[in-house]
Amino acid sequence: MFLIAGPCAIEGEQMVLDTAAELQQVCRDQSIPLYFKSSFDKANRTSSSSERGVGMREGLRILAEVKERYGLPIVTDVHESYQCAPAAEVADVLQIPAFLSRQTDLLQAAARTGRTVNIKKGQFMAPWDMRGAIQKCREVAPEGKVWLTERGSSFGYGNLVVDMTSLVRMREYGCPIIFDATHSVQQPSSQQGITGGNRELVPPLMRAALAVGIDGLFLEVHPDPDRAISDAANQVRLSDIRAILTQAKAFDTLAKQL
Repeated sequence: MFLIAGPCAIEGEQMVLDTAAELQQVCRDQSIPLYFKSSFDKANRTSSSSERGVGMREGLRILAEVKERYGLPIVTDVHESYQCAPAAEVADVLQIPAFLSRQTDLLQAAARTGRTVNIKKGQFMAPWDMRGAIQKCREVAPEGKVWLTERGSSFGYGNLVVDMTSLVRMREYGCPIIFDATHSVQQPSSQQGITGGNRELVPPLMRAALAVGIDGLFLEVHPDPDRAISDAANQVRLSDIRAILTQAKAFDTLAKQL
């Protein structure tokens, strides 16, 4: 099992560096390969008044510092086709946000960079619909690497559910499968234009996905999540990450021994 983790949005250089250092130490102790993830722009906000982050230029500079200082591979979101090439100069994995997982031009621009493309399954998509997203990448980069990430499905207004069978179904397409345990506990637009969530549900959903069998785990991690500019209600506290990953490693090991 590998881990994709970091604060949802880049809020400042020192916070990002401190979080990366702590995550690296915990993952070294647990022998878990770590990809550091944070976003330079949060373009998919419910309200135009919500903070979006530090922007592409400054965000990529900070991520490059993480990469240079700690030697960690980098994952970051891209929302527009023009962002793919500059982001690929720093990031090892370009992540396609769930809301944009059917955007042909964005998928193909990311694939053309030669970087791994992590496609988050849209909240509105069935697992078998992801074959089309994979094919769009394969058309322009036949040998390119594609990952698929499950992050819950819309269930009425302001709620998500996770269909664990999607982890099994998507595996049939030959791509590494990742479970995003923090976005899966979101309650979209449930707090007067702000997305809510329930971080207490992250560990049980994580355990369920690991028991089914996954290749990677995605966790948003923040030193003080209640004060985060994005996903405040569902990010995991940095102080809790060691206990969470100890549990994850045990479940992953057991599942893969069966």
